[in-house]
Amino acid sequence: MISHLINTDVGNRGMLEVYLDYRKSNFDFLQNSARILLDAESVLLVTGFPVPSEGIPETDGPPGTLALYRALSQVGKSPEILTQESVKAAMMSFGKAFPLKFSDGDVSKYDAVVFVETPGRASDGNHYSMSGLKVEGETFDWVADEARLYGIPTIGIGDGGNEIGMGKIRDLIVKYVPHGEKIASVVETDELITSAVSNWGAYGLVAQLSLEKGRNLLKGWEEEFVVRILVRAGLIDGVSKKREVSVDGIPVEIHRGIVGLLESYVDWRLG
Repeated sequence: MISHLINTDVGNRGMLEVYLDYRKSNFDFLQNSARILLDAESVLLVTGFPVPSEGIPETDGPPGTLALYRALSQVGKSPEILTQESVKAAMMSFGKAFPLKFSDGDVSKYDAVVFVETPGRASDGNHYSMSGLKVEGETFDWVADEARLYGIPTIGIGDGGNEIGMGKIRDLIVKYVPHGEKIASVVETDELITSAVSNWGAYGLVAQLSLEKGRNLLKGWEEEFVVRILVRAGLIDGVSKKREVSVDGIPVEIHRGIVGLLESYVDWRLG
């Protein structure tokens, strides 16, 4: 149910077909990802997608990362965030709500790494947007490479095929997503969460963690407030490329509704 909700392809990107095909070989990707995090103590969360040609990071990724950070903190884990300086500055607004800790980049000290809407290099070594424009700005492929070197389990969360983790199913991205051959990331992660919006993938993971822990970790998450603060701090919608309270060109009311559905589902399951 959770995986169905987060893969509701309202943006019509081709990710529904990707998800339906992917789940044939990895039906339990949410459960597997939750177990990786529950087995970890220290978790590195990586986010930030610079939008071409502005180079300004978008509103998809940081909210989901903040929700994961909050949830992991609530269950006694020690999360840290690695992102671009502009995203870090925007996130600092939430320091009073839940004190944030940012990473110094030493991958070896973590027990797990999660990438939320983070551009992954394509087969030609470049990074691309969904429309095939070259991404300029700081990227974090090296984190996935180092995690693999150290044997640290990794989770990718993406919604278009051009993110870190999508190398795991590159063939499906090429098959179903427009410009797939060009934009598809070759960077793999141990587990991969597909979603229609990467924030939704992160919220789905929080929902799965909630079921595993018997506690609704989405309770009190204020989607519109979070996006509004990040936009005020300079982030933009990745589709419209404007500073507006929306994500991936989808009105905030839809995002708020998805969070509400996930929260209600968890409440119902937990009885």
